[in-house]
Amino acid sequence: MARGWESKSVEEQQAESEQANAGSVLTREQAEGRRIRDGLLLSRRKVAAQLELAVNPVHRQMLERALADLDLKLAELDE
Repeated sequence: MARGWESKSVEEQQAESEQANAGSVLTREQAEGRRIRDGLLLSRRKVAAQLELAVNPVHRQMLERALADLDLKLAELDE
């Protein structure tokens, strides 16, 4: 009996997931834009983490410039 209840729960979860995803079908351009944005955000997090640990002033300056460049690219995507 427990097995039947579990499978029903899984079926319900899958149905809910399909309903939630039905309205969020992306075009190829939207998917590409999302992929690029996600990559930029990932790079920004990595650079920000490195900046927190950087001690060398020259290295910090390089990371700050990289962070500013990533922020600019993200702002351009949002437009």
